[in-house]
Amino acid sequence: MSRSSSSPSDSDDKDYAQELQDFIAELYKHPDREAVASEIEVLLSIYGENVIRVWHAPTSNGNGSADPNTIRYTLKVNLPSYDTVSIKFLVSLPPAYPVSSPPQLQLLSRYIGPFSADAVLFGSILRTFISVNGVEFTPETVCVFDGVQNVLERCSTWYEEHLNEDKAKEMIREDVKEMYRASNMKEVSPPDDSKHPPEHVEAFHEQHTNEMPPGTHFFVAEPIVDRKSSFIGRACRISDPSEVPQILAYLMSDRRIARAAHPIINAWRCQVGNILHQDNDDDGETAAGGRIAHLLQILEVNNVLVVVTRYFGGIHLGPDRFKHINQAARNALDLGGFLEVAEKKSLAGRGKRH
Repeated sequence: MSRSSSSPSDSDDKDYAQELQDFIAELYKHPDREAVASEIEVLLSIYGENVIRVWHAPTSNGNGSADPNTIRYTLKVNLPSYDTVSIKFLVSLPPAYPVSSPPQLQLLSRYIGPFSADAVLFGSILRTFISVNGVEFTPETVCVFDGVQNVLERCSTWYEEHLNEDKAKEMIREDVKEMYRASNMKEVSPPDDSKHPPEHVEAFHEQHTNEMPPGTHFFVAEPIVDRKSSFIGRACRISDPSEVPQILAYLMSDRRIARAAHPIINAWRCQVGNILHQDNDDDGETAAGGRIAHLLQILEVNNVLVVVTRYFGGIHLGPDRFKHINQAARNALDLGGFLEVAEKKSLAGRGKRH
């Protein structure tokens, strides 16, 4: 027995579109639902004909606990400025909407682009109409569009932050590879600490244009990204204060570091004989160098130079920037094993006093 057939996707789209039109027509039959029906039609005109589908709750549990009078539909739209990245969420309208109850939006997409959506994003979208960062609900006023726009903005910000974090990490990886290539070296392991992977170590050849002191190695921590700004901490061992200007000049010779808003915020401590030498530089970020110097002091870390590079993303962070600078410095110290050495010294000192 034969039967005519069409493309499954075309047929599905027609079925969904017809179902939605029937759904809207049914809503118009009820005076208290006319506002909802009209709102859905407006959303279709704004976002496109195929973005809305009637929601059918899963029936596998069969508990029937959902309120049958709640209207539910899905909405799938692209992020602003990212035509290839879409998000899908569930719109739930309680029986009293829009008279006295707000709608609820629930993110259905598990991924936004290549990034897995996290619990914080899920929760913030659920609270769209009850959060100070969301949309204020006004009784007697339809507001799904306002909520959708608010969600799109937050998802775009979330997506861009993850993109910038990925780019910052890639920049560090490329930085390291470029320096390896420039120094004509294959692979260098950190001195006396083979547990650190090569991607966290910048190894420099003595014949580089701006030479590093022989045997100097930088430990580079993972970038800290906040509101498009990136903070990258580096730490290296030094044996004499005269090495500091040479090392900083070498870093500034790298165009990727030099182009940062604050390339070489730094602090260092170096003990020569019985004399402790120390200094710091804010590099335009007022008091930042002094904060790193204080960190080195309270951690009792000597013979080390810490450099934090900040790439400004266009959004002012206020006091948070100092928190990130200190954390980037500490991460680099931890990565290089400097904190372990300081802890051993502290324990040995307490043992002697005891």
